[in-house]
Amino acid sequence: MEFFWEMLSLQETMFLLILTGVLIKKLKIIDAAGRKMLSDLLIDVILPCNIVESFLGGMVFPDGFARNCLLAVGLSAVIQLMSIYGSKLLFRKYPREQRSVLSYGIICSNSSFVGLPVARLLFGDLGVIYTSMFQIPLRFTMWTAGLSLFTSVSRKDAFRKLVRHPCIIAVFAGLLLMAAPVSLPGFLDSAVASVSSCTVPVSMFVIGTILADAPIRSMFSKPVLWYTCLRLVLYPLLLCVLLKPLHLDTTLTNVCILMTGMPAGSTGSILADKYDCDAVFASQIAFASTLCSILTIPLLTLVMESFPL
Repeated sequence: MEFFWEMLSLQETMFLLILTGVLIKKLKIIDAAGRKMLSDLLIDVILPCNIVESFLGGMVFPDGFARNCLLAVGLSAVIQLMSIYGSKLLFRKYPREQRSVLSYGIICSNSSFVGLPVARLLFGDLGVIYTSMFQIPLRFTMWTAGLSLFTSVSRKDAFRKLVRHPCIIAVFAGLLLMAAPVSLPGFLDSAVASVSSCTVPVSMFVIGTILADAPIRSMFSKPVLWYTCLRLVLYPLLLCVLLKPLHLDTTLTNVCILMTGMPAGSTGSILADKYDCDAVFASQIAFASTLCSILTIPLLTLVMESFPL
């Protein structure tokens, strides 16, 4: 129960940071172009530093660490396949524009802006490493099956985007630095750590500036509520039931469950707007799921604490 209250306190802090992001957008301290620059800064610089810094944390790796990293990739790949084919079944009766948005929201969760900060605060450097490995298949499906919901995409282009993604590069750079017999110079190590410490506030500011533009009208319509319940509650609980008999590493299992219970990613709104799908609806599911995750993420931690895997 103590873990639940710690997580709830964390979510309250993150919610205040999100509100700050909403406020700076509403007060026009930052505009749409500034938000895009802030988002690029987060993806291209801050999150990669956060990932690299996790590998340099000097922690004692548990037995089977390499195996767990491979399992994180394998489990994520299976989850992505479940998401792709399950979303086709679950949303088949919706109009095409909404069906594409809902399916993308199941395939691609916000495991970067929300997931990485939560993983670090809950599980430390180890949680960030497992989350980073977990995201590799997610990045691949984002640029293949996810993007194909809105437009045609070639596998060659998808692979190129995957290997060039700063967070993926950071994972392999971190693994290389961890295995190398040398360490970074003190000034460089401090610089990486300093940039990494910006992850939580900048991530929440970005989310807040995105949600500031989300239309409030029809925010909690039936399709939005159905998606939110599915994304934040039913999907992670299903995964919890499936993983329990496997008796895997506790941290790895909890990371997988939490990342599956993350809200919709903001990229869904961007793609829907670019390819003439229902961008308003995409913004609504991002807003509603992010808002509700403030409560559901602590509840997930309570489930994991009450029923150890």
